[in-house]
Amino acid sequence: MNRRKAILKLVLSGLFLGLALVMPFLTGQIPQIGAMLCPMHIPVLLCGFFCGPLWGGVIGLIAPILRSLTLGMPPLFPTAVCMALELLTYGAVSGVMHKILPKKKGFIYLSLIVAMLVGRGVWGIAMLACTSFSGGTFAFSAFLAGAFINAIPGIIVQLVLIPILVMVLDNPKILNRNR
Repeated sequence: MNRRKAILKLVLSGLFLGLALVMPFLTGQIPQIGAMLCPMHIPVLLCGFFCGPLWGGVIGLIAPILRSLTLGMPPLFPTAVCMALELLTYGAVSGVMHKILPKKKGFIYLSLIVAMLVGRGVWGIAMLACTSFSGGTFAFSAFLAGAFINAIPGIIVQLVLIPILVMVLDNPKILNRNR
């Protein structure tokens, strides 16, 4: 990778990290809405698509932990720890899928859906491990509620917004990536 592309990925990753830290403020006044809309997920998924699996994974891992340590939300354990593993997976999987599949509309959706499903699975496993470690339980119904049922509005927003942004912004002329 040439130096210019590396710098562009670094700058974009910083932008996506900043968005992941700031976007929850849009829903922060009503925590239930924030949990439903999953505002940190969008910049991490976009980072995976635009910057690749390494940067997407790193930003996904850092964002919830950094937000927890600096702003107190989400709570560090188990929420931010489990979110970090989930978002790491989102960024890495969306980046890998977008890299290996054709850059066509259907494949963008496929990449997004696979990343969302695998990430939610990782979150469920992490929650099970963390709650077991701390002596609690994590029922399958809690997994379904947290990963899918309560997150339906956020899933819809992600399925509508992310592919549109990727299709529009993935044009080499937009980010001036061919020079």
